[in-house]
This record gives sequence, structure tokens and C-alpha cells, in this order.
Amino acid sequence: MVNVSVNGQQRAFDGDPTMPLMWYLRDELGLTGTKFGCGVALCGACTVHLDGEAVRACGVAMSDVGGKKVVTIEGLDPKGEHPVQVAWRNLSVPQCGYCQAGQIMQAASLLQQKPAPTDKDIIDAMSGNLCRCGCYQRIAQAVRAAAKGA
Repeated sequence: MVNVSVNGQQRAFDGDPTMPLMWYLRDELGLTGTKFGCGVALCGACTVHLDGEAVRACGVAMSDVGGKKVVTIEGLDPKGEHPVQVAWRNLSVPQCGYCQAGQIMQAASLLQQKPAPTDKDIIDAMSGNLCRCGCYQRIAQAVRAAAKGA
């Protein structure tokens, strides 16, 4: 039995301990904001926070989340008012939007660790999140805006 907090709610999982966290979130809990991208933790579409750190949910087994706190895009701010979410909307960052939940979760983790990141910090932190539409300039601009509280 794996006990885990997901978006502030205690959950118990008694299935296959090798199941990726992503499938538990999507299939068992119905939290579909965490997207399946590559399945090998390279694209960042499935990024969630695990005890405050950005991780790729497709690469984390349920056996590794016991006693930990998971936050998905749905739990970042239920009203969508996290500074990163606000900046994303204000700057019209998404094009297709598929990768954006992962992008937002990665950016929120960066700003939690470094509230005033340099451009290099932003590039380094966000480089593991791929965007097929090429919205990288708007993503970086939104991270900077969120850091400034704009």
C-alpha cells in the first residue's frame, strides 16, 4: 500500500508498485492535466511537483512516492491564479497548449527555488521541457514576468 498526498488530499494506492505516477494521476484519479508525451521522462509534458521538486511523472514509480506530496497542474492553484499561470495568460504563451501544464509546473518549481532567476537560470531550468510549437521566447518572457509579479 502506497500512501501519498495528491493536491492536498491523502490517497492510498494498492496496485502495481511499478505503475508510473503519471498513469495513477490520469487513470486512477482523473487528473488529466498531466500529459503523456514521450513516456521516457525526456519531454517534460508530464511534469508535476514531488515534495516541491519538478519531476517527470512518467518516470516515477508509485513505489517511490509513498509518504510524499504530489502537486499537479490542477493543484498548483485551483483557481488558476498562481503567478506563473497569470503570466502565461497575460502573455498568451500557449499555441497548441499540449506541453503547457508541464512548462508551468517546471517554471513554478524554478521560481520556488529561485524567486529572481537570471536568464541563464530560466534557460537551464526550462531546457528539459519541449514545445513542438516553439513558444520558447514567450515561455521565458512569462517566467520573467511571474518572477517580477507582473
